[in-house]
Amino acid sequence: MIGGIGALQLTRPLGAQDGGNGLLPNGAASVSGGAGSFAEALGQAAAKTVNTLQDAEQVSIDALKGNADTRQVADAVMSAQQALQTAVAIRDKIVSAYLDISRMSI
Repeated sequence: MIGGIGALQLTRPLGAQDGGNGLLPNGAASVSGGAGSFAEALGQAAAKTVNTLQDAEQVSIDALKGNADTRQVADAVMSAQQALQTAVAIRDKIVSAYLDISRMSI
């Protein structure tokens, strides 16, 4: 295997406070607070996405070894797909907002 999802490294580890169903901490839809909280939320969202992809990869490997059934693999892969689609949608919105701001005249 060349590296897989496990080869991805993030600068911030996933926080222990993450327990929600969404990508943001505690399932929050928005972030408010002091300076850096938006960056921290994006970092945690990225870390959770990577962890979801790594879990799906591990379940797939376990299934090949005969230690997991098809339903577990399907659930893990569908969860990873949803997390990746969400991350891509967030990235697209950030790029779009950046381009809109860069086109504004001062």
